[in-house]
Amino acid sequence: MFDLIVRNANLTDGRTSIDIGIQGGRIIAVERGLQAQAGEEIDATGRLVSPPFVDPHFHMDATLSLGLPRMNVSGTLLEGIALWGELRPIVTKEELVDRALRYCDLAVTQGLLFIRSHVDTSDPRLVTVEAMIEVREKVAPYIDLQLVAFPQDGYYRSPGAIDALNRALDMGVDVVGGIPHFERTMGEGTASVEALCRIAADRGLPVDMHCDETDDPLSRHIETLAAQTIRFGLQGRVAGSHLTSMHSMDNYYVSKLIPLMAEARINVIPNPLINIMLQGRHDTYPKRRGMTRVRELMDAGLNVSFGHDCVMDPWYSMGSGDMLEVGHMAIHVAQMAGVEDKKKIFHALTVNSAKTMDLEGYGVEIGCNADLVILQAQDTLEALRLKPNRLAVIRRGKVIARSAPRIGALFLDGRPAKVDSGMGYAPRH
Repeated sequence: MFDLIVRNANLTDGRTSIDIGIQGGRIIAVERGLQAQAGEEIDATGRLVSPPFVDPHFHMDATLSLGLPRMNVSGTLLEGIALWGELRPIVTKEELVDRALRYCDLAVTQGLLFIRSHVDTSDPRLVTVEAMIEVREKVAPYIDLQLVAFPQDGYYRSPGAIDALNRALDMGVDVVGGIPHFERTMGEGTASVEALCRIAADRGLPVDMHCDETDDPLSRHIETLAAQTIRFGLQGRVAGSHLTSMHSMDNYYVSKLIPLMAEARINVIPNPLINIMLQGRHDTYPKRRGMTRVRELMDAGLNVSFGHDCVMDPWYSMGSGDMLEVGHMAIHVAQMAGVEDKKKIFHALTVNSAKTMDLEGYGVEIGCNADLVILQAQDTLEALRLKPNRLAVIRRGKVIARSAPRIGALFLDGRPAKVDSGMGYAPRH
């Protein structure tokens, strides 16, 4: 007797008509024609069942603050940082918690159950840290939230930043962050990478740095990050987020850089929506779009995962909490429209991101946690094309969100009465 059986599921690896048996919050059967009963059954009716979406790069302390204290008129990264600098000293813990919880509500309906959020530690009050730790505790039954101590105004550039970051880690923040390209000089940026990697090694923590989020091809802190990762024995525990300068780097230099990153087993986190919105602002035409070299990094064996980064905040006025929107944009900007390309893009929203966050029990296999999303699409390619409704979101074997299928009513003689865009439109090859 199972607690729940999901029947007639299509899985992300291409298997079809699969039944998934769940008991005690874990998956204990994955097979066709499962001969068993359950307290509850869900018929997926040939739709895609995926592990939940994972966002390895987000700013939950700033989310849903669009327009406070004013709008970002230029739409640039630097004005966004300045705006956040105006809001940060006056924001309250209650406001931060309320906005973050509202975003988490949205995330659950989108099947997004794992988030790594950078938390600004530049304000010595550390109100942002207190708020996000409270949110992490409140959402723990349905979202795994990792927090990164992020010195937004620079580790050396901002007075008191060193002490504040250490206090944030003492309070229980999970990951060491940084922003070397925002330091006053390249030298201070390099020094910050070394200092922060040393802290991570001493504390036994992972590292996730905003790294080279600029159009400047001479911003090469990712090289330093890879070297310090090897020096401190942090291989596989370090993420370089954004890496947009790589878009503009000389090809010969990149041919040296990527093998160094592979040796350090750097996790790479591009943020397609934000990267193409904020980069290339000093260009006329041709205009650079700034996203890092996704295909080349994947081909070199690096773990590439995509982040949403922002939703309705000083840097980005758009966003929906839908990781398929992120993947949809990545397909276009990375020009990865082939069948195998799209499969890799879907993995970058799920299993690759789970690897970046070092999640245990993630997947749709026997022994994994019973965390699942049923989508109104037949396979991963169609999911990326349609960004479909999440018909059910399951956490540890319990349904925590549902959405009705998106069905269009049609009033045409001789044509069907209803159109389900998620079924029957996929190529038949």
